[in-house]
Amino acid sequence: MNAPRILLLGADGQLGTELRRSLGGRGDLVAATRSGRLGDAACETADFSRPGTLPALLERVAPGIVVNAAAHTAVDRAEQEVELAFRINAEAPDVLAAACAARDARFVHYSTDYVFDGQGTRPYREDDTTSPLGVYGASKLAGEVAVRSSGARHMVFRTAWVYAAHSHNFLRTMLRAGAERDVLRVVADQVGTPTPAALLADVTADALRRENDALSGLWHLTASGQTSWHGFAEAIFEGAVARGLLARAPKVEAIPTADYPTPAARPAYSVLDCSALQRDFGIALPDWRAGLAATLDELARSSGATSAPGAT
Repeated sequence: MNAPRILLLGADGQLGTELRRSLGGRGDLVAATRSGRLGDAACETADFSRPGTLPALLERVAPGIVVNAAAHTAVDRAEQEVELAFRINAEAPDVLAAACAARDARFVHYSTDYVFDGQGTRPYREDDTTSPLGVYGASKLAGEVAVRSSGARHMVFRTAWVYAAHSHNFLRTMLRAGAERDVLRVVADQVGTPTPAALLADVTADALRRENDALSGLWHLTASGQTSWHGFAEAIFEGAVARGLLARAPKVEAIPTADYPTPAARPAYSVLDCSALQRDFGIALPDWRAGLAATLDELARSSGATSAPGAT
């Protein structure tokens, strides 16, 4: 039996880049980006700011699986771009899921820890009450609801604190700032789980290899364990120095959220309980430190950095 054609939306983003790697060996992978370009090459165009154009894309490509890695993820900017955020994060997934239902294609979609208000005291389960604090979380929640009520065979993965060796993310921001400054002030009272985009991509590919095509639902998907942004920053610098990515680690001062005001409120606690995913798919999720080590190793290889004496 031939592998189904996969349409990957948002193929040039942080997650999309990793999905091109993890899904590339599964057969016919068709990439789509907002610009219709992927590096120097042309690809399919999927402009989520114009949701009405998306069904024609599915009709033309005729995929058996649609993986949606596109989203409006600028959390603070979403507070001023309410209509655009909902168009991209809610209306577009709604249209796509309906098109998938019409052609019996599977739909894979990603959501966020920002659907919760962060007042919890234990890891959030999939059926816990949602209460977004801002536009980004509200728009992503609306997208979830639309996909789950579409009638399409679907997998929705909520995740958190995503980063990679490429693209724009906390890890790369810290490495850049750490190379330029001696002291950094980082929020210490927001707790979550740093999650490599590579892990999301690998789990997605593994889930799609399962024979149970009828399995639909919502699952939490992050690395295991928890830390603060301050703890994550310190671990980044320790690992970067050991691998020769930085000559020395800056001092990292812990500050409260109140000392770093932003247009959008962030959940103070957004650790996700991933036991349902591990049970349903038989997948073990690594500790967040292991994911960080692997990502820093990738950066060291690509930069030609050498480990410090005695480092592993």
